[in-house]
Amino acid sequence: MAKQKHIIPVRNGEKLELTVDSQGSSGDGICRYEGYTIFVPGGLPGDQVFAEVIKTTPRFGVTRVIERRVASPDRVEPPCPVFAQCGGCKLQDLKYEKQMEFKVGVVKDALKHIAGLDSPSIRSIPAEQTYHYRNKGSFAVQKHGGFLRMGFFKQGSHDVVSTEQCAILPDPTNEAKEWIRKLLIKHQVSVYNERRHHGLFRELVIRHSAQTNQLLIGLVTTPGEFPDEFLKDLVAKEPRGRLNVCGIVQNINSQKTNVILGNETRVLWGVGELSEKLSDLSFRLSLTSFFQVHPEQTIRLFETVAEWAKNTSGRILDAYCGVGAISLWLGQSGLRVIGIEELPQAVDDARASATANGIDSCSFQQGKVEEHIRKFKGQDIETIILDPPRKGCAEKVLQAVAEISPQRVIYVSCNPSTLARDLVRLEGYRVDDIAVIDLFPQTQHVETAVLLNLRDA
Repeated sequence: MAKQKHIIPVRNGEKLELTVDSQGSSGDGICRYEGYTIFVPGGLPGDQVFAEVIKTTPRFGVTRVIERRVASPDRVEPPCPVFAQCGGCKLQDLKYEKQMEFKVGVVKDALKHIAGLDSPSIRSIPAEQTYHYRNKGSFAVQKHGGFLRMGFFKQGSHDVVSTEQCAILPDPTNEAKEWIRKLLIKHQVSVYNERRHHGLFRELVIRHSAQTNQLLIGLVTTPGEFPDEFLKDLVAKEPRGRLNVCGIVQNINSQKTNVILGNETRVLWGVGELSEKLSDLSFRLSLTSFFQVHPEQTIRLFETVAEWAKNTSGRILDAYCGVGAISLWLGQSGLRVIGIEELPQAVDDARASATANGIDSCSFQQGKVEEHIRKFKGQDIETIILDPPRKGCAEKVLQAVAEISPQRVIYVSCNPSTLARDLVRLEGYRVDDIAVIDLFPQTQHVETAVLLNLRDA
């Protein structure tokens, strides 16, 4: 029997009157037209738009808004002048309380359709600071018509949208970025062309701490040297002193890749790391080390994890521990924690931070989680914390968790889809608590923490 073809009720170039009724996990508006799913980028629930169909597939279509005829009651004016072009903060035009509803909805949808958890109870922990919160900025660069663009990629492209101010970054980061841009222009530093794989300067990365007021500048380049006059201006006292720059480093990335940072970093001036503080804890952060971007919300995340882990009498295994932030947060109360992290520099930072804080109940092992975790089978591991990258946990890691069989698993995730997938694989555990902590206000990104306990406990 021949396979039945899907009937697509629209065609490319067709213009339609549409009402947006929901949002997808990408933040794009969604509506239904004769039973067919249509995405409306930039649309919010309640918007009535006149739009042109620009793409069709058997499962969905995509439109371009020609005119917004009726605005959603939840729509607000975004403060960013390049909001419509930049792909960074897709929810700036949505009331903040609705942003939280959206994020909880994304998690619920993933848990229902992937993990089979119907209508789970989810706590939401909104942010008090919804702008100027981000402690790290990564800026793409591009030479276009003789003008040096520095900013963020336009959604769905590799065209850089240039902006002097980003509303989710603190003022010192924005000011430092413009200072570096002017120096690059003044000294005609060659800018990397990703198509030709030619040019020196690839990307600018800036870390800033609101607590210590330190600023670390990372210049990402292909192999090569900066002009002497550029370096002379770069290390001059002003504006370096006014911005409280603690270090300027050059990170070498010779690969044809979209990955920002390379493996080699050398100090051009000052020190190669920044001091950060969360409550009473101090952390050493190198340019390449991962750290959560919203300090205030990170504390709320760690407090949630600490509440779940507080009754642990055995040891805690912190997989994908990064610079050991969760480990040290738990270790300050005397809990015994072992962290595993692949990136050597992050492990060095974790150990240095443990020493600086006088915490001797935490230890750190360098290597891939899947290569180290099995050695803890048969030991007194009572709690395992999983905080993987967006791709989630490797199958070997989840198999090892089942073999170790800790009393509880705490899963911290930045990707609801891979979270839901991995929860299915943790068959011997029940979900007892879920919290959505907003670490990324104004964006579609979602951070979730889940507490799991053994089913037979």
